[in-house]
Amino acid sequence: MRWEPDVTIVGGGMAGSEAAWQLAEAGLRVALVEMKPSAMSPAHQSPLLGELVCSNSLRSDDPVAPAGLLKHELRRCGSMVIACADQHRVPAGQALAVERFGFARAITQRIALHPGIRIERRRMDELPKSPVIVCTGPLTEGQLGEVIRAELGGDRMYFYDAIAPIVAADSIDFDYAFRASRWGRDSDAIDRDTASDRAAGGDTGVGDYINCPMNKAQYDDFITAVNAGRKVLPHDFEEPKYFESCMPIEVMAERGPQTLRFGPMRPIGLRDPRTGFRPWAVVQLRPENRYLTAYNLVGFQTRLAYPEQQRIFQMIPALHRAEFLRYGSIHRNTYIDAPARLGERFELRSRPNVRFAGLLTGVEGYIESCAMGLVVAWMLAGELTGRAAPPPPPTTMLGGLYHHVTAPRDEGYKYGPTNVNYGLLPPLPGTRKDNRKERMSERARADLETWLGMVRVNVAA
Repeated sequence: MRWEPDVTIVGGGMAGSEAAWQLAEAGLRVALVEMKPSAMSPAHQSPLLGELVCSNSLRSDDPVAPAGLLKHELRRCGSMVIACADQHRVPAGQALAVERFGFARAITQRIALHPGIRIERRRMDELPKSPVIVCTGPLTEGQLGEVIRAELGGDRMYFYDAIAPIVAADSIDFDYAFRASRWGRDSDAIDRDTASDRAAGGDTGVGDYINCPMNKAQYDDFITAVNAGRKVLPHDFEEPKYFESCMPIEVMAERGPQTLRFGPMRPIGLRDPRTGFRPWAVVQLRPENRYLTAYNLVGFQTRLAYPEQQRIFQMIPALHRAEFLRYGSIHRNTYIDAPARLGERFELRSRPNVRFAGLLTGVEGYIESCAMGLVVAWMLAGELTGRAAPPPPPTTMLGGLYHHVTAPRDEGYKYGPTNVNYGLLPPLPGTRKDNRKERMSERARADLETWLGMVRVNVAA
C-alpha cells in the first residue's frame, strides 16, 4: 500500500539525506525526491545519494578545530552522514577524508532500507502543499530554480565553485615525489572546505599524503603557464564571484607570482628526502579511495580548459606522465538571502509549509550542509510530533550556523555563504585570552549536552 508522506524532501545530497534519516528516525514517513538519474546536474556523475562533487575531505577532525567540533556535535546528534563518513574514511592525517563512492553507497543503502523513507526518482518542479524541505543544492535548475532566483533573491545570489583534478596513483613518478604529512597543528586558522584541504588536515607524522616538490625555476615556469593557459570563463552577463576558500588556482596566481607558494603549494614543514632541504614549492596529493589508486590535487580547484590542465599540470615533475581520472571544472552555485526570506525554522515566510536546508541557505561545505539538514529536520519533527525542539545554543557550532542563516541583519549587510568558524560563536566572558578556542570548544560541548536533553531526540550514546 502506497502511503502518503508526512514530509517530502527534495534533493538527496548531504542535507536531504540527513534530514530524511532524522525525520524517519523520529517516526515520520518521508518521501525523498531525487532527480538523478533521470536528470543530472553538471557536477554529478552517479545516481547515488550523498554524492561528493568537489573534495573528498570533510576537513579537520581535530576536536578543537571548528570543523572537528562540528563533527563532534553531529556525532552526538546521531548524524547518519557522519557515521557513513567514519565508516569509509581514507588516510588523510588529521582530516576526515572519505572514499567517495563507498561513502555515497553507504548513504544510499541506509536511506533505501529505512522503512520510513521512500525514494522517488523524478524531477519535482512544483512543490506540494504538505510540509516540504527543499535541499536541492546550489545547482538547482528548472522551474524550482526559477522560483529560487525570482522569489528568493534573484540572480545576484550566486558564486562560482571549482573542482580539483584526480590522477591515477600508478601514473605518479615517485622518483620525484615523497610521502609525508603536512604542516603542523594549524588547522584552526585555515579550517575551511578547501583552505583546510590546503593545510592537509594537520601533521600526524604518518605520511598520508604524496608530496610533489618543485624548485624555483620549475615553479616560476608553472606559474607562467597557469597565467597564460586557456580558461573556461563565465557568461558575459555574469560577474565571476568565487567563494574565497574554493578559489581556482589561476585566480590566485593572478594575485601575484608568490600567492600559490603561500597557499596550496606552501612547503612549510616538509623536507625532500632526496635533498634534505625544504622544497621551493610543493603540490600535495590526497587519497581519493581506500585502495589508494587515485589521488586528488589538494587545493587545485581550477577553471583551466581540460587540454590545458593536462599540459600544465604535467609540468609538475612527479606528474609528468599523470593519467587524469577527472579534470577540474567550475560550476555556478546559487544561494538565497536566508535572513531576509526565511523564518526561525527555515520556513519560507510567504509559504510556511516550504523549508530550506543545506547549501541553498548560505552555508558552505559538506558538513555544514549536513548540519543544517539535521537542524531543520529536528525542528520540523518537533512541530509534527509535539516534541520540544528549540534551536541549538548559539555557543555551539550547530547554533552558530543556525544563527548565521536566521538572524536578522542590519540594513546594508551583504549576506553570503560561510563555513563553520569560531567567529560565528559569541565571545567568552571576561578578558582572559589564553586557550580561547579550547575553552570555547569546552563550552560548546557542555551546552550541546544540555540542549540534547531538552529536545528529547534519540542521539548517539
